[in-house]
Amino acid sequence: MPDPESNSFGAAQPAPSPTPGHQRRPRYAGKNPRRFEDKYKELDPERYAEDVAKVLAAGKTPAGTHRPILVAEILEVLAPRPGELAVDCTLGFGGHSRELLARIAPSGRLIALDVDPIELPKTTTRLRAAGYGEDVFTAVRSNFAGLSKVLATHGLSGAEVILADLGVSSMQLDDPARGFTFKTDSPLDLRLNPSRPPSASDWIAQVSTANLASALTENSDEPYADVLALGLTGRRTSTPFTRTLQLATVIRAILREHHPRHDPAKDDDSVRRVFQAIRIAVNDEFGALDQFLRQLPHCLNSGGRVAILTFHSGEDRRVKHAFREGLRAGTYSAANDEIVRPGPEERRANPRSTSAKLRWAVRA
Repeated sequence: MPDPESNSFGAAQPAPSPTPGHQRRPRYAGKNPRRFEDKYKELDPERYAEDVAKVLAAGKTPAGTHRPILVAEILEVLAPRPGELAVDCTLGFGGHSRELLARIAPSGRLIALDVDPIELPKTTTRLRAAGYGEDVFTAVRSNFAGLSKVLATHGLSGAEVILADLGVSSMQLDDPARGFTFKTDSPLDLRLNPSRPPSASDWIAQVSTANLASALTENSDEPYADVLALGLTGRRTSTPFTRTLQLATVIRAILREHHPRHDPAKDDDSVRRVFQAIRIAVNDEFGALDQFLRQLPHCLNSGGRVAILTFHSGEDRRVKHAFREGLRAGTYSAANDEIVRPGPEERRANPRSTSAKLRWAVRA
């Protein structure tokens, strides 16, 4: 058989040169690469649908995506119908919005809010590609605290359906560039809107010891709030906190120094609570939620339904009290006494749903 690399005279032919400018894609580093930027299969779900399905089956959230929580339960209490006006106050990856759109279309309309300038255009593009044009789906870059203004800007007096998922999206948590995770070495940022100061690094450089301790207690129920606040503010002059791993390391060191009998295995719980507390403070999440709850009744038409997903006690207390006060005042005609939680199957399939609590109310 002739040598395919030789010509008819037996002279070896040079190997074909690669296409100019072409670079081979990096080899996929195992089933689940650790680095976010290396997970190109998960970050391209349309091309690698089979690989993404395996990640989902393993109870994990593919990189760059978000799994909507308590979808069936939310749809049951909101009962969206064709022709109604619905508002998704926290668009995120668009999972809840997609379900709402399927039920209010073609004659209904969804107004979707999100403060994140990075994720909002991505989700808008996906929903446009799914066939939802401007006549049925309107995306607005806004915090949910601006709901009244958004409705007024679009000439709307109120909605029949309002949903607010107060959780941080997986796209934000997983992307090291956003600085939400202490599992990778990233800039200490924690902002939902990266263009709005201060960053977490700037905030912790300026906050007083007393205010930091208060934030750790009120925002995340941190049991070592006073010790950590004193230790962090005492160290920041010599070593400003600018990186996520740096802050996490110092938190663990403070706990070991002041509580030598403290179980090191629980250190990450305190790290997680400190990051949560700082994130809430940096984004003024409680201030935004309080403003949203005050204007909420005026944004619902009579008989309108609202559902709110909370993920920690500070959020849940505010929603519970607002709905109870609304019932006493006659603003709401109904609200749930028992919170709705994800079932065991959802918690297994999506561990990030574990702390979710659903509360709902109906406008009188």
